[in-house]
Amino acid sequence: MISVLIPSQNSERALVATLSALVSGSAEGLLREVILADGGSTDGTAKIADAAGCEFRAIPGGRDARLRTAAKNARGTWLLVLDPASVLEEGWTREVAKFVETAERAGPADRRAGAFRYAVDGYGLAPRFKEIAVAARVALTGRPLPEQGLLIAKQAFQSGRTGRTVILRTRVILPA
Repeated sequence: MISVLIPSQNSERALVATLSALVSGSAEGLLREVILADGGSTDGTAKIADAAGCEFRAIPGGRDARLRTAAKNARGTWLLVLDPASVLEEGWTREVAKFVETAERAGPADRRAGAFRYAVDGYGLAPRFKEIAVAARVALTGRPLPEQGLLIAKQAFQSGRTGRTVILRTRVILPA
């Protein structure tokens, strides 16, 4: 159903938590595959991908070019694009499954994309101010940050045509 695409490059440390959060999606049969679109890592990113059962693909080019190439070969009908340091909050699978089901019932004319709420893993006021600033930016522009993740139909991703981006209730937690 869903192919996860992660544009990585020397992301060994960040990937462990990100991939751990995806285990529940695999266990529930929601995820079809996890693809690391790597831009030439020189650390242990490939070893982490292998240990987690992910597909590791060395793809030349920038982040967007790597994602487009990985999307072409993805087997899922939906794509979940995540930053290597993004950790999905517990319970993400229910909301993602509901979003996909609702979007598919609405039909191709109403192709919406989903993004997760932005959260920073940290204490104090600085992380909360950053969360508020991102929420305000998204409210004003309607465009979430790449770090917020993107859930989108593969066909819409490849065509570049999407409808409105819906901000999901589930948070994606990023390091401070």
